[in-house]
Amino acid sequence: MPPRLAAPLTDPGHNLHVIVGQTINLNKLPFTVVGVTPPVFQGSQTGLRTDLWVPLLGGKELISTRNLIEQRDAMWLMVLGRLHPGVTAEQGQAELNGLMQQLVTQYPEAHQGRNDVKAFPLWRAPYGANGYLYLLLPTLMAISGVVLLLACANVANLLLVRSVARRREMAIRMAIGASRWRLVRQLLIESLVLSLAGGALAMLITTWSAGTFGSFIPPTSIPVFMDVHVDRVVLLVTFVVSVLTGIIFGILPALRSSNLAPVAVLKEDSGSASGGRNKARLSSALVVMQMALSLLLLVCAGLFIRSFENAQRADMGFNPEHVLLGSVDLFSAGYTKEQGIEFDRQLLAKLAALPGVHSVSMASWVPLGFELSSSITQPEGYVAQPHESMDVPNANVGPDYLRTMQIPVVEGREFTPEDKEGSQPVAVVNQEFVRRYWPGHNAIGKKLNADGLNFTVIGVARNSNYNNLHEAAEPFFFVPIYQDYARGPVFHLRVAGDPLTYTGALEKAVHELNADMPVLDESSLATRVQVASTGTRIAGTFVGAFGLLALVLAAVGIYGVIAYTTRERTREIGIRLALGAQRGDVLKLVLVQGLQMTLAGLALGCVLALVSTRFLQSTLFRVTATDAVTYMTVAVLLAVVAIAACWIPAWRAMRVDPMVALRYQ
Repeated sequence: MPPRLAAPLTDPGHNLHVIVGQTINLNKLPFTVVGVTPPVFQGSQTGLRTDLWVPLLGGKELISTRNLIEQRDAMWLMVLGRLHPGVTAEQGQAELNGLMQQLVTQYPEAHQGRNDVKAFPLWRAPYGANGYLYLLLPTLMAISGVVLLLACANVANLLLVRSVARRREMAIRMAIGASRWRLVRQLLIESLVLSLAGGALAMLITTWSAGTFGSFIPPTSIPVFMDVHVDRVVLLVTFVVSVLTGIIFGILPALRSSNLAPVAVLKEDSGSASGGRNKARLSSALVVMQMALSLLLLVCAGLFIRSFENAQRADMGFNPEHVLLGSVDLFSAGYTKEQGIEFDRQLLAKLAALPGVHSVSMASWVPLGFELSSSITQPEGYVAQPHESMDVPNANVGPDYLRTMQIPVVEGREFTPEDKEGSQPVAVVNQEFVRRYWPGHNAIGKKLNADGLNFTVIGVARNSNYNNLHEAAEPFFFVPIYQDYARGPVFHLRVAGDPLTYTGALEKAVHELNADMPVLDESSLATRVQVASTGTRIAGTFVGAFGLLALVLAAVGIYGVIAYTTRERTREIGIRLALGAQRGDVLKLVLVQGLQMTLAGLALGCVLALVSTRFLQSTLFRVTATDAVTYMTVAVLLAVVAIAACWIPAWRAMRVDPMVALRYQ
């Protein structure tokens, strides 16, 4: 729990020379202000806040009864450092690990767990939103790159089709003196205009949607903020990408259109100018690639959407619905430990008597709230393995906490108001704690030592999610908050209906005990839990949108090629009909051509998806990267869309009049 000021600083931006030298009471300890820093943005959506810093090193612990800086088996230390110029992060990490190994050798008993140091740049620190998004955002960037490639392939294909229709135009231009380079330049300019127009439209959409990342975070007191905006770098990159795509994907159609023999082209009729299906192989290959990339994107979208649905339906081991959270800061108001305990008891009694409140409790933490604490723990009779960490997560909770959170007690009992200071120290462990340390034994009555304090196990609770939705089952234990009192407990109210409608009742109950006491961080537990699935929700939304765009592009691509090849085979179709072919045969002929490209694209897409999606496994929730249901659903959907796109040109070909077709130019 961070230290609290006895009173907030007033207008820290004014009269700074007056503040320096002033005395501030922090948890009843006097501190003299020796310096003032500019306001620091803390990542909160509410803006700047008052903060202060106190020395960590000084021979004694300032805000705790234990001197954690000298406790070598404590796992709490996080170090901030700046590398020397020319030193890479890898070199710094290697040097720190060398120092760590010296400490392991010097103090082997205090280093039984993992003994490695991981260095992170500050922008992707493992705590906070960056720790969850630094893997997700590159994934979204890669997927958007695939969408760009798909769109470029589609445009290149349409330009190739268009170039065939302009063969005679190009031949006439060359016949009257136009050079090949001039034609290439003209076609490239057309391609660049098209790509720059697309880039401009993309920038408009990006500017409009730049703030959508922040909208994925539900209203919460957790300081999570996403400052996403369009700047000059984004504009420059968009311009460069637009120019490069215009050149790269426009050069092939330009070269193909300008590589003509004018006399030969002008002598050809349109029925042979295109070269039929043989000369459409390049366009067909591009369609196959589009289908493959579309399947890849749709599979990624399907996996993320299923992952989000699983997160929404996940059994977290507790029920977050209809629970109101709120806290008060007694220590800043000058309450002693004994006064704080008495205040909490009276407040719990008042809250429990409110109409519509089913149960109330309090705790030192909120599940999935990024504030998990842990203690060096020694279970009775358990011998730790070499280098096994005995740092076990835990929480201080009040009476009826498990009932309020609807966490089943599978053995024994949970805490009551009688589990207080002076009574036998007790604890409730979870099922994984028993499985790990006391397999095959009855945990009730067992002892465990945590940070030098001995507790007797009185109950076993069902496993829950404690830190995040993706975590595997891990040992956890609860201790009574009245036996090990924690500053600033969070009150939990399980109510009937919308929990936010009870905020007024919570504030009134607090003010009846202390009229000047503010209620902090009021929110619903369901909202706090939603923060844990923010990354999955972002991925499902954006990748789903990319997948729908890929589906549209694939349909347009295959429609364009089938329509083009069918149009160029008009004379052939007329001859077939004149010789006795049925219109159903013509329909089948065109659909088979589209189906062949579709099946080839689906096969290639499945291979690409199987290779690529394995890199997404760490961001998925309770769904494998090779989920058969997703693959089958996407393949069927894409095949149906492709056949529908082929149906229109096939239907047109079926209705061709043989006499008109034979005169077709």
